[in-house]
Amino acid sequence: MQTLVNLKGDFARRVVSVALSGLLCSMPLCAAPNNDAPTTTPIKHIVVIFQENRSFDQYFGSYPNAANLAGETPFYALPNTPKVNNLQTAGLLTSNPNSANPVRLSPSEAIVCSDSHDYTDEQNAFDHGLMDMFPEHTADSSCPLSQVVDYFDGNTVTALWNYAQHFAMSDNSFNTTFGPSAPGAVNLISGQTHGVVAWLGDISGDVIQGTLIGDADPLYDDCGSPDQVGLGGKNIGDLLNAKNVTWGWFEGGFGNCQQSHTTTNGGVRMDYIPHHQPFMYYASTANPHHLPPTSVAMIGHQGDQANHEYDITDFWNAAMAGNLPAVSFIKAPAYQDGNAGYSNPLLEQQFVVDFINRLQQLPTWPETAVVLSWDDSGGWYDHVMAPVVNQSQTSRDALTGPGLCGNNPNKVAGGYQARCGYGTRLPMLVISPWAKRNYVDHGVTDQTSIIRFIEDNWSTGRIGDYSFDALAGDIRSMFDFQQDRDDARRLFLNPATGEVVHSDE
Repeated sequence: MQTLVNLKGDFARRVVSVALSGLLCSMPLCAAPNNDAPTTTPIKHIVVIFQENRSFDQYFGSYPNAANLAGETPFYALPNTPKVNNLQTAGLLTSNPNSANPVRLSPSEAIVCSDSHDYTDEQNAFDHGLMDMFPEHTADSSCPLSQVVDYFDGNTVTALWNYAQHFAMSDNSFNTTFGPSAPGAVNLISGQTHGVVAWLGDISGDVIQGTLIGDADPLYDDCGSPDQVGLGGKNIGDLLNAKNVTWGWFEGGFGNCQQSHTTTNGGVRMDYIPHHQPFMYYASTANPHHLPPTSVAMIGHQGDQANHEYDITDFWNAAMAGNLPAVSFIKAPAYQDGNAGYSNPLLEQQFVVDFINRLQQLPTWPETAVVLSWDDSGGWYDHVMAPVVNQSQTSRDALTGPGLCGNNPNKVAGGYQARCGYGTRLPMLVISPWAKRNYVDHGVTDQTSIIRFIEDNWSTGRIGDYSFDALAGDIRSMFDFQQDRDDARRLFLNPATGEVVHSDE
């Protein structure tokens, strides 16, 4: 049983800092790193680009059919594009159970409201699986309530649609649990939002029964707010360390958490958002003072002061030096991460396309896979009711009734409450020379399917302690590892428009 500790004041922060200072070489972490760690697939480098707050239907609601109105970036689907389960194919564009029918948002309407994606609000919006109460429960009250069910098409999210055309996408991938960014990020790296072992400040709205359901900042982060939590248990970084596999989390603004940009809503937002950095919730994988790597050669490697936590510039420094980590998690600076509160799909497109264009020019591209995924739905409508793979019965649950996400306590994994899931359906794409072409995967997956692939590819074993990785569907069906890869497939897009500039096909 882990002991909960409520830390208070600067003394507590110094205690945490001193404790962390002895972690870097106190475990079997300082052996010579293995840059050629054996893998079970041809993938030697996986790059996870983790974006913000979009549902599948909001970005792919009419895929592959775009309006192609005058003055907008055109999109025309390739022949034999497979159908997806979306608003159009389900007949929900003109006959929707919500209080308004979905409306197409044009590129000029890319700036929209930021809706509620609270753990309870999202469950209420699902309305026992009827999927018909989104305007009433997740819409921003300062904007038209109907906007929460609206969608973009390939004239706005053009790059994403083009990636789907040339590589693989899923139309059946879900947020691991309900709730906002921090739980989504933690699920990505550990599949376990339970296990709050220490905290600072008031976390009453973000934690229930020892489980993180809100956006309290990570405890082991000097750049965090006064309300912070620390998690126990293991994450994928710990597993990679044990196998001596190089890895890193690279986030815009990490090297200077006062760096900012003007946002699309006219305000100013720091590039680095602490609760978007899940490894900082764990003492074993944190870099509290945001220390830089001691050298480019040490990026991704164990035993260095950065402890695997970096700025995005460090990723490119390592890549250009021939030191690309085996596993990389990429988080855009806030203004480009797609969150409707301070970003938009066009700025998101600019970041994603520029990043992938640069990756494809590296000599490592023939053995690289990019997984493009999102942390949560942002409260946006999606019509698919997720399978309930884990129940919960707390005062914050509401999926099947007040205080209920199912009513069977035997279906609460480990007895850890407030992990109701799966949550809302999210976009997920795989971009790689090994990805299937113009392919739609219908198998059930979730955010932890990504770490399950990492675990299986580098033979790390599972997280344990009732992590969702033990339940996760396999994303390997999105790859074809039997195909001839003599010529690595590349697709270069225009970062501003998302249009195809060059394709090797």
